[in-house]
Amino acid sequence: MENAWNDQCAPSLDDFARLAQQAFEELPDLFRQISADVVIRVDDFADEDTLRDLEIEDPFELTGLYVGAHVGERDGLGPAPEPSRVFLYRRPILDEWCERADVGLYEIISHVLIHELGHHMGLDDDQIHAIEDAAD
Repeated sequence: MENAWNDQCAPSLDDFARLAQQAFEELPDLFRQISADVVIRVDDFADEDTLRDLEIEDPFELTGLYVGAHVGERDGLGPAPEPSRVFLYRRPILDEWCERADVGLYEIISHVLIHELGHHMGLDDDQIHAIEDAAD
């Protein structure tokens, strides 16, 4: 038992993608339908341009990001000019998971995914946090 962790590896980008897909599939039907065209991507960290644009110095501070026009901003006559995307950042999520130690990795991935999909719905951070607080 003493060496039980010796053969363990951190979850890979593919592992994260599978967990994110599972979280997406467990969303209510209407939420999934509205978000069906959103591309979910997993990277280790946000790129330098993104961090600079968001004025974030520490890449561990950004666990996820929504990029695209939310559903209320789209032209009713056609699709968005480019695909909407949700980025999940593996290393900051793993860091949060290790620091918290009170929730599972799947829960954190699901939380970040749902938060970013909330932006796809047109919600801002304050509105998302209010919904989360009401659900607790």
